[in-house]
Amino acid sequence: MSFFRTLATICLAGCFVTGALAADGHDMPAAGKKPRLELGTSAAFAPDGRLLAVGRQDDHLLLFQSLDEGASWLPPVAINAQPEPIAAAGDNRPKLSIAPDGSVYVAWTRPLAKPHTGEIRFARSDDGKSFSAPLTVHQDRSEITHAFESMLVAGDGRVVLSWIDKRDMIAAKANKADYRGAAVYYSISPDGGRTFQAERKIADHSCECCRIAAAVDQDGAPLFMWRHVFEPNERDHALVRINKEGAPENVMRATFDKWRLDGCPHHGPSLAVDEGGKRHAVWFNHKDGDGRVFYGQLESTGSGLAVRGQRALGSVRAEHADLAVAGPRVSLLWKEFDGERTRLLADISEDGGLSFKRLELATSAGVSDQPRSLRRGSVLYAFWRTDREGMRVFRLP
Repeated sequence: MSFFRTLATICLAGCFVTGALAADGHDMPAAGKKPRLELGTSAAFAPDGRLLAVGRQDDHLLLFQSLDEGASWLPPVAINAQPEPIAAAGDNRPKLSIAPDGSVYVAWTRPLAKPHTGEIRFARSDDGKSFSAPLTVHQDRSEITHAFESMLVAGDGRVVLSWIDKRDMIAAKANKADYRGAAVYYSISPDGGRTFQAERKIADHSCECCRIAAAVDQDGAPLFMWRHVFEPNERDHALVRINKEGAPENVMRATFDKWRLDGCPHHGPSLAVDEGGKRHAVWFNHKDGDGRVFYGQLESTGSGLAVRGQRALGSVRAEHADLAVAGPRVSLLWKEFDGERTRLLADISEDGGLSFKRLELATSAGVSDQPRSLRRGSVLYAFWRTDREGMRVFRLP
């Protein structure tokens, strides 16, 4: 027996038709085209111990629920009663958050007719059995890019959504002005996702197609981290807090690898805050001649942030890392393709990220989604969906 316990393997035949696809694809399919199978799935544990997962089937999102950590699953619940296009691949997967009272929140990008355009959609459920009619979060209805959404529930219960938005880039081009990348916008719901306030801009000059990381700071404030285009053209990462008044604080540079790239690597970061307030992050950047996945701790210096304990994860083939924290424990997940199979790997720390031990959790010969790090109380898990094996959950030792 291996040193971790596989909790569940579920074949999705009958709910999702398996087949060859670009599971890490990043284009948003235009509305009206036949939807392709996409493996992008989010998962989380509810306060009562239920394991929830959200994935796409054709033009519907389905909510899966397990009462026994994935050993068995209840019949799925349709989130959107009326079919609509849904992006569910790579960094642009549907998002899932669960409130302390058990309310379930789901957000996703709905592609529009024009290529690479979309809008941010949201639905809520009090009990996970039925969902409200989806709403569009932002007031701007231009047929432009609103995509790569990220979502969290703040310490005071507010639902906060952020996304990549190109309205300012398009306006700059119309005025023949220079503009780097896109922008990050956000909207807040003070009433559990029933309504959303008018969107506000966090920052200009974000990267165009990387996921945004979301975490709750030690005091309950929302934190967002994204790949930013710093002058003159360095694609490092930025971090911002949203204060109690709902306004963004100063945008701070969070990584300092100074990667110059005229394009987007489709490879966003992940962020978690431990009980002591230490901010842990994983990200992909190009440094010292290699593209690598890195881990580090983002420490406040008074005038900004510094990275402490930066280290590369795995080999140069490591990609799409995720992390979670539980007390002093830190789990870093990523996948690597060795030329024949994709390996799911983890580094586990018992001392707050000072030292790590390596685990190999699984392999797959098929295409796969990005791995997810999950937490239930003091226990950490890995969640990984592949086209051949379905959804698998691993309890980390």
